[in-house]
Amino acid sequence: MTNAQLIASDPGWLIAVKALIVFAICVLLTLMSVWGERRVVGRMQQRPGPNRVGPFGLIQALADGVKLALKEDIIPTAADKVVFVLAPIISATTCFMSFAVIPITGEVTMFGRQTAMQLTDIPVGVLYILAIASVGVYGIVLAGWSSGSTYPLLGGLRSSAQVISYEIAMGLSLVAVFIYAGSMSTSDIVAAQSSWWYAVVLFPSFAIFVISMVGETNRAPFDLAEAEGELVGGFHTEYSSLKFALFFLAEYVNIIAVSALATTLFLGGYKAPPGLGFTESWLGGWFTAIWFFLKVLTFFFVFVWLRGTLPRLRYDQFMQFGWKVLIPVSILWILVVATLRVLSLQNAPRIVVIAFASSVVFIIMAVNVGFESSKKKKEQAIADSDNKAAPKFAVPSLPMEVSTINVSQKVGDNRE
Repeated sequence: MTNAQLIASDPGWLIAVKALIVFAICVLLTLMSVWGERRVVGRMQQRPGPNRVGPFGLIQALADGVKLALKEDIIPTAADKVVFVLAPIISATTCFMSFAVIPITGEVTMFGRQTAMQLTDIPVGVLYILAIASVGVYGIVLAGWSSGSTYPLLGGLRSSAQVISYEIAMGLSLVAVFIYAGSMSTSDIVAAQSSWWYAVVLFPSFAIFVISMVGETNRAPFDLAEAEGELVGGFHTEYSSLKFALFFLAEYVNIIAVSALATTLFLGGYKAPPGLGFTESWLGGWFTAIWFFLKVLTFFFVFVWLRGTLPRLRYDQFMQFGWKVLIPVSILWILVVATLRVLSLQNAPRIVVIAFASSVVFIIMAVNVGFESSKKKKEQAIADSDNKAAPKFAVPSLPMEVSTINVSQKVGDNRE
């Protein structure tokens, strides 16, 4: 039986229990993610990380949450109080809603009933997740606007532009998955990866999606909506106490949500890796949840790895990469995938498929060669302009050409 057939007959109380379990898992994963991120980044930076509160510092995140709850709740005088309070609630609630259509296990038994660890399965489940993610950015934008301050407003505007740019690339990267799976249902997409994961078959889509989900979640090196060096704290500069804690919770739950979506669409979801399918029946089917969360935690480690190693991009570089690289590449890849899919469905001769793939590779190589050639010509033109003879008329010296005076050296010479 499919997941859709299993959960179709679930009573209301069982759906409520599953929703409570999913909520508890998300909160627990948030607490462990904060601890894990600080420990991993600490190891990368050759320091221990949190190790005082509880064994190995495990309850450090819980202590931080209690500390935030006990802090004074301040609302700026110039703030729009209703929207100021509503914004963190929007951000925190939308990130949990994505898990409604994520299949965590296959067929399992709960309280004597055959079901699956999935709240609902709709034919357009992936589009539902993208729509919820789009609504979540309203919390950030409204937080920046309602604060009545310059830096939060700039952070909110940056975030809106960022999410629009990278959600387009993210949506386009999923078109190839829909073409191959023949469905937008999350459980159907998982079932379609029984032989090969789409991370292998559709690797360009997988790479584009991973890059886009980092930009979507405002994480380093794409955390330009809350760049401390430029915007103090970004959209949540004026927030404190539990309102700030809600934004903090939303960020980490959103990371878990996009990691779960990437696992579902590209890594086979709850299914075991190839060659280990016999493990799916262990523990009455609940062992599939272990495979699912192992894949999710792998994506989370990638988030932490990027934060610990890459510097923050400039905003113009970030937007240029989204609009001029990711989106055009996604569109071209969709055309290639659609053509290959049509050829395979029409049982085209193998020589035709090989010829088409070879022509695509040749075109990519030609474009790459042309790009490198134009880059070299541009560098040569800049070098030639620097080597031109000096004009006969007087030209004022540029500021960077004025020689500097080493004051410390002069002082040292006088002392001698």
